[in-house]
Amino acid sequence: MVDHLVNTEINSQRIAAVENCFGASGQPLAVAGRVLLGEGILTKECRKKPKPRIFFLFNDILVYGSIVINKRKYNSQHIIPLEDVTLETLPDTLHMKNRWMIKTSKKSFVVSAASLTERKEWISHLEECIRHLLTKTGRQPSTEHAAPWIPDKATDICMRCTQTKFSTLTRRHHCRKCGFVVCGDCSRQRFLMPRLSPKPLRVCNLCYRQLLAEKKKEAEASLRQPEQFHAAMPGFEPSSGDDSDKSDDDKVDHWPADTEFYTSEVSWSSFHS
Repeated sequence: MVDHLVNTEINSQRIAAVENCFGASGQPLAVAGRVLLGEGILTKECRKKPKPRIFFLFNDILVYGSIVINKRKYNSQHIIPLEDVTLETLPDTLHMKNRWMIKTSKKSFVVSAASLTERKEWISHLEECIRHLLTKTGRQPSTEHAAPWIPDKATDICMRCTQTKFSTLTRRHHCRKCGFVVCGDCSRQRFLMPRLSPKPLRVCNLCYRQLLAEKKKEAEASLRQPEQFHAAMPGFEPSSGDDSDKSDDDKVDHWPADTEFYTSEVSWSSFHS
C-alpha cells in the first residue's frame, strides 16, 4: 500500500486535507516518503469520560485530535511516532467494548472501536507499520511505557490511602508514575522524570519512595564504576584531589450505564488502497 501511494498526487491531496482540517493549530504533516494509510473515529478513554477522537494512520506516525466539526475541523493535535508504539488488546468492560491500549514512552491510553472487525483492522495496520519501521531502522521494540491514567470514575476513594473520599471540595489527582487516582495528601511530592517531562511531575508517596531508591541505586552504581576501572588497571593511581567530575482538576462527570458511544449511522473508519 505504501509503495503504491508514495509520491502520488492523491496521497499529497489527502495529507493536505488533514493539515487543512487541523488549521494553524496543527503541525505540518507532509514529508518525503510519508503516506496516509487510513483514518477513522475511535473512542478514547479520557480522565473524565470516554470521548470520540479522530485518528489518522500514516506509515510512520499516528495522529489524533479532538473533533470540532466532523470531517471539516479538528484541534488538539497529537503526533505519536510509530517506532515508539506498543499495542495491547484489552477485555471489554461494561461501558467500552473492542478495546486496546496504545502504549508509548511518554503517554499510554485506551481506545475502543465500534466493532470487533474494526479493532482487528486498526491493530493489523498499526502492527504492520511498526514492524516495517523497526526493520528499517534496526531498532528493538520499546520496553518502557508510561502508565495509563485510571479514569476518575473508576474510584470514589483514594487508591493509595483508601481512606479519603473524593467530593467537590476534595479533588482527584493522578500519579504520573503509576497512573493511580490519589488524594492531595498522598501525592504531595514531585519527581523529575525526563522521559515524560522536563519539569518535576506529581507522583504518589509510594512511587516517590521507589523513585528515590532507584535514583540512589543508580548513584551508587556510578560511584563504583571508577573503582572497578582502577582495580583493572594496575599501576594507575587515581587523583586524590577534590575536583573530580560529578555526573550530571474539576468536578467529575458521571455517565449513565445506558450511554451509547457508537452509532451505526456514522462511518467510523476507512483504510485507503
